[in-house]
Amino acid sequence: MSKTHVTTSINASLHEFLCEPGDTLLDVLRNELQLTGTKEGCGTGDCGACSVTLNGRLVCACLVLAVEVEGMEVGTIEGIGQSDSLDVIQEKFLEHAALQCGICTPGLIVSTKALLDENPDPTEAEARYYLAGNLCRCTGYDKIIRAVMDAAATLGGAKEGV
Repeated sequence: MSKTHVTTSINASLHEFLCEPGDTLLDVLRNELQLTGTKEGCGTGDCGACSVTLNGRLVCACLVLAVEVEGMEVGTIEGIGQSDSLDVIQEKFLEHAALQCGICTPGLIVSTKALLDENPDPTEAEARYYLAGNLCRCTGYDKIIRAVMDAAATLGGAKEGV
């Protein structure tokens, strides 16, 4: 099989790569582009560790073929905050100790950003529903939800928990 040339925007920067027809976006991000913040948890779209945005829509990178992102905008964890200036969401995850092993953390932060971009004022129930596709085996979710609600409040005011 011949490789396909793909041009796409990742975190607002133009990227070009060659990929096999069956390569996933996750494989290309990690192996070709060295954007290793996006993690592989299950490879079947069940855990959310590989959550990225595609034209602003939350998707699992393990379920998207790399050839499908031609001309699209991909958002990854590397596009949220900087090492010397964390995003509010990242700060709140740290403040609330909403991370342990770190496998799910990038996907949860990308998902939280997508939630707050779509709904800047979620209830606790709405936040729990939106993040239901992200599995965490370490934290028990309460700290994660507290971090999400605190980030929402800091960014513009969240509703009272439901």
